[in-house]
Formats: sequence, C-alpha cells, structure tokens
Amino acid sequence: MQIIKLDATESTNTYLKELSAKRSLSDFTVVTTRNQTLGRGQLNSKWESEEGKNLAISVLKLNLELAVDQIFLVSVSVSLAIFDCLTQLGIPNLKIKWPNDILSGDYKIGGILIENILSGSKIKRCIIGFGLNVNQQEFKNAPHAASLSSIVGHNFDLDSVFYSLLESLHKQLSQPIISLEEELFAQYHSKLFKLGERSTFKVLENKVIVGVIKGVSKTGKLRVALESGEIQEFGLKEIQLQY
Repeated sequence: MQIIKLDATESTNTYLKELSAKRSLSDFTVVTTRNQTLGRGQLNSKWESEEGKNLAISVLKLNLELAVDQIFLVSVSVSLAIFDCLTQLGIPNLKIKWPNDILSGDYKIGGILIENILSGSKIKRCIIGFGLNVNQQEFKNAPHAASLSSIVGHNFDLDSVFYSLLESLHKQLSQPIISLEEELFAQYHSKLFKLGERSTFKVLENKVIVGVIKGVSKTGKLRVALESGEIQEFGLKEIQLQY
C-alpha cells in the first residue's frame, strides 16, 4: 500500500485521478491531505472542512471486474467499511443515508464520492474518495453536519483514525464482493437511515411527496412506497429526503 500525504490540494480524488493517468500505480494507492480546498460531495456539492481538523482520503482500487450495473456494490462495501470503523471508535447512533452519507443520529459526519473508470462494459478500477469530520466544531454552511469530536465530546488523533479507516476499507475490499452481493446489501439495508419510516421527499421540480423507504435496488436506486401503494424507484438526481 502506497500512501501519499499532501499538505494541501484542491481534491484528493482529482489528484489521484490525474496521477494515475500519468503513471502506473499499485492497487490501494492512497492520497490524503490536511487541507482539501475544493472538496466535492454528491452532485458537485462543496465539502466544508477546516485545515488540519478532518480527514480527506482517496483510494485507488484496481482489478474490480464489475459489470456496469453492479457499480453500486462498491458504494455499499465502502459505506459498510466506514460504518464498521466508526462503530469500533465508539460513535453512537450510526446510520447510512442513501446513497452513501454516514450519519450519527440526524447529523452527517462523513460522505463518499466514488469515480469509476470503465473499460468496455466492465469497471476496471475506481477512485474511492471519502471525507470524515473528525475534530471540527462548527459548520457554518452545513446545518446537518457534525464531527466525531462534537458528538462524543473529545478530540481524536487524526493519524489513528486514518489508519483505522484504511484497515477497515482494505479488509472489506479484499473480499470477493461480487459473490457476497446479497450479504452486503442485507447489511447495508440493516443500517439504512429512515428505512420503513414515513418520510417527506422533494422530487423533480421541487414537488413534495410522502412515502416510505423500502430499500435500495441492486443498481443503486431508492425504492419508495408512495401513498398510493405504488413502489417507485428514484435515481440520485431525482429525489431528496427531507429530514
């Protein structure tokens, strides 16, 4: 495992992607930084992070050989790895908010952004990026955000959390995830935020609907039972949970 530590960079995902285009890198090459100046979340949202307070990590995973319609299995595996690590660190009330935010109670403490490199109909490699709020105390532009420190009441050693995360992620992705698909999805669903609860959602053109989350399809779509009784599937850009 090669680990590249940077003082600052705009995005660890972008840095790793550009580096992998220039030269051959080994499986599980890791990039991390003390200061990510233009971190991104889902749908190009900005990730708010104070220098030296949080973790921004990107990992290159090679030899996946997943079909394109199995792409969400990587998100499932990474979410579970981070969840398991945080459980061991004693973080309470953990949940995974679809598709791959990590919550403690109602507060977001981490997020995942995965970029896949395709070859024909197969995913040959991917860049797994994740940010984790560790010791930051205030989030001016993210009312639903919190950190490990603000939740449990004490600061964490960043290096210790960093290596714990890598160990958990390496263990999870060293498994034959294709053959474990059913088990991994079952674990993901057991930790899914608001599963089976009546919730409010915004859909296209800011229309508000009420429904119950029934789960996530193998292709990564959110399955919602509407008030009419119909179960409808929504992609990432089509629905937003209100909470």
